[in-house]
Amino acid sequence: MTSQAEIVFRREWGRAVAVITRLTGDLGLAEDAVQEAFASAVGRWASAPLPSDPSGWLITVAKNHAMDRLRREARRSGKEQAAMLMLSQCAPAPPPGLIADDQLRLIFACCHPALDPGTRVALTLRTLCGLSTAEIARSFLVSEATLAQRLVRAKRKIRAAGIPFRIPADEDLPDRIGGVLRVVYLVFTEGHQASTGSRVVRGELCDEAVRLARLLAGPCPEDPEVLGLLALLLLTDARRDARAGDRLVLLEDQDRSSWDHAKIDEGTRVLDRAARLRRPGPYQLQAAIAACHAAAAEPSTTDWAEIAALYAALARHEPSPVVHANRAVAVAMAEGPAAGLAILDEVREDSQVGRWHLLHASRADLLRRLGRTAEASDAYRAALALDPPPAEREFLAGRLAELDR
Repeated sequence: MTSQAEIVFRREWGRAVAVITRLTGDLGLAEDAVQEAFASAVGRWASAPLPSDPSGWLITVAKNHAMDRLRREARRSGKEQAAMLMLSQCAPAPPPGLIADDQLRLIFACCHPALDPGTRVALTLRTLCGLSTAEIARSFLVSEATLAQRLVRAKRKIRAAGIPFRIPADEDLPDRIGGVLRVVYLVFTEGHQASTGSRVVRGELCDEAVRLARLLAGPCPEDPEVLGLLALLLLTDARRDARAGDRLVLLEDQDRSSWDHAKIDEGTRVLDRAARLRRPGPYQLQAAIAACHAAAAEPSTTDWAEIAALYAALARHEPSPVVHANRAVAVAMAEGPAAGLAILDEVREDSQVGRWHLLHASRADLLRRLGRTAEASDAYRAALALDPPPAEREFLAGRLAELDR
């Protein structure tokens, strides 16, 4: 895929699938039609400029593919007229309701209560956000094969149970908000970490996640976790320019003058609104951690004790190995590397987190700071063996080389 088509793919995939799904009522058909449209675009755009409206071009081509398939299938069942009526307009207005954005509405639809929470998130990330199975598996800390099997089972269940991918009624939206927030969070995380592909493409993912979070905050102004997520994304994305480039730039080494202070101010205001509702939750706590970093004019003034306390509170909501590992890093900064290492060694006993390269990288750093060079080298090698993203691989390999000199 050309770089032009790749960028458009990331930006427009979800919107195109959402529109075609609304037109046809069939998510699988929409996915296939949009995939065919992108296949056509790759060949066309490799030798010619992009159309003035790439999104409109893709939706029109995908609609035509969907019409062709519906026509073939309708002829077999004698329902061609009804099928063509369904697609009589290119992009009819979305139905009225709280959520007007096609993609966001379809994310809600994918978060159907008949599917287990993890499957809802994975299915939405794959189907609507264009993330690969490998990318999603990395976010879930499972193997690619395991994640692929989950997606196959989910689609079989959808077909067997006749689960409709219709837009949920307004009264059904609150029951699905948790899954939707998780999807938006993981889309942003994939863009922020830039695990594969160009940082331009990954910036598109961050922009899309922030856009969706803003849309959610409109109809849900009194939901503190919706506000917490928006605050978290704004405060984290404010550091994007300081992380730009092909090399990993640690938080402590970032040029803080390049942080987007308008986003920091907005994120802080949104977090304050959430805090006034007095219903703390995981996204608000993560946003508060990001706010602590944003408030530090230089690394030495970071309030690591407060960050460690916030991670401890977060662990009570989400006692996951990843949260405990992040708490360990904060404790190490506040109380010394030995205290953090003790927490990491407890977390390491979880077999799932053993596939998380950042656990081994964090252990390696603390062991290095404690002067336990041989053990640190082994931990760096363990992290490298788990195939980290290119920028992180280069950084970890450099640290290992320093120890082996």
